[in-house]
Amino acid sequence: MSKLPIKTAKAFHPLLAPARDKAAWGGRGSGKSHFFAGLLIEDSMAHPGENGGEGLRSVCIRETQKDLAQSSKALIEAKLAAFGLLGERDGFKVYRESIRTPGDGLIIFQGMQDATADSVKSLEGFKRSWWEEAQGATQHSINLLRPTMRASGAQMWWSWNPRRKADAVDVMLRGAELPTGAAVVQANWRDNPWFTAELEQERQDCLRIQPDQYDHIWEGAYVSASAGAYLARALAAAKAERRIGAVAFDPLLTVRLFCDIGGTGARADAFSCWPAQFVGREIRVRDYYEAVGQPLAAHLNWLRAKGYGPERAQFWLPHDGATQDKVYDVSYESALRAAGYQVTVVPNQGKGAAAARIEAARRLMPSVWFDAETTSGGRDALGWYHERKDDVRGIGLGPAHDWSSHGADAFGLMCVAYEAPVAKRRISYSNRGIV
Repeated sequence: MSKLPIKTAKAFHPLLAPARDKAAWGGRGSGKSHFFAGLLIEDSMAHPGENGGEGLRSVCIRETQKDLAQSSKALIEAKLAAFGLLGERDGFKVYRESIRTPGDGLIIFQGMQDATADSVKSLEGFKRSWWEEAQGATQHSINLLRPTMRASGAQMWWSWNPRRKADAVDVMLRGAELPTGAAVVQANWRDNPWFTAELEQERQDCLRIQPDQYDHIWEGAYVSASAGAYLARALAAAKAERRIGAVAFDPLLTVRLFCDIGGTGARADAFSCWPAQFVGREIRVRDYYEAVGQPLAAHLNWLRAKGYGPERAQFWLPHDGATQDKVYDVSYESALRAAGYQVTVVPNQGKGAAAARIEAARRLMPSVWFDAETTSGGRDALGWYHERKDDVRGIGLGPAHDWSSHGADAFGLMCVAYEAPVAKRRISYSNRGIV
């Protein structure tokens, strides 16, 4: 059996032992791809092993791969050249669409987007799959792959920069329940002992020019801000100024519940709510709630369970909160009053309402404190809320209406409704009158 001396960063040591699932997630410059490319070459050399037999069959996967330029082939070729293995005497031979490995083994490159159950059956007998950029993997594609990798000793490798907590690979390999025996590591730029000066310059430039994107790109954080999002820089500033942490409510002050109302049914808009307190000039945001298609009773149950009952909390609703529901002939305002809450309906701001909410949010963001744990879903919405663009003409088309807009609208309502405390002038009296 041939052995290849490959230097391995300490962060990847847990992935050297056999495991059916090996996963590495993190930001740019960590060396994830280089590690798996080197390991694939090493495993290819180790097969067929001392007793001969069939060479290792491996597949390098991406969800979408329109051509080989989008695959890991170029990186593997570069590794073979660096190891001095680009010669038939070593058992490696590069072809246009594949790489032959020792013992008549094979490395192929495949996109899963157009794969079917029948087409994936061709992978039966393969013992290595490496899914690069796995944040794009759909659950359907993963479900096609896993039962196919059934050969004795088969391993599935996953490398990715996280995007959303709900992405299929994150649910599978960072969720509460992991596949049996899975080895999962986090690796970022600081874990790479061969981090270059050029990469360091790129990192510093990103920190300076794109602070709202830095954590996702370089630290492996979930995307908390869409490029061009209205509140992206304000959220980055809140984090830098440590205004995202532990937030406690004053038990003597009213909790204000700012909502964007939804409806019932699977296709209804989300009901979103930000419980907050105005303490001096600080806006303290303690929680975030969002639900789709649920009746009002479900929202009230959550609020009461959190301690936001009528005796402590009051509602602020958008103007349509006073509108009668076509089915139930009742408005959110009247239903909430019937539940014992005080309700304020914020007047309609007209055609410029969305812009007014955005500007109010930008203006007040420096005064907002978020609880890190309980508002993460809402902050995701704020960071994603962005303008629709006509890319051909370079024209803005107003706020995009998507999953993020409901939480952002409720937050904007809070900022529109906010009233700064009025400073009281101290008055003293003397024989000469008021001073």
